Amino acid sequence: MALYQVTVKKQWFSAGQAIEPGMSVQVSSMMIADPILINGGQLVRDAFLRIYGVDLQQMNALNGLVLESKRIG
Repeated sequence: MALYQVTVKKQWFSAGQAIEPGMSVQVSSMMIADPILINGGQLVRDAFLRIYGVDLQQMNALNGLVLESKRIG
């Protein structure tokens, strides 16, 4: 199992929501691939909804332009 830290690298405002650089979540995945790309980024989307209450998919921010993922485990 791989552990990833996904961090916002660019300020983003959309759909009445905002994210700031430095906001981050940790997600684990059975696949060794970027969690932003796996299953449409569902793990990352769920984590941001749970922790910050923002929906990255609704904001069109669930991509490599706004987010950076780093394997940490």
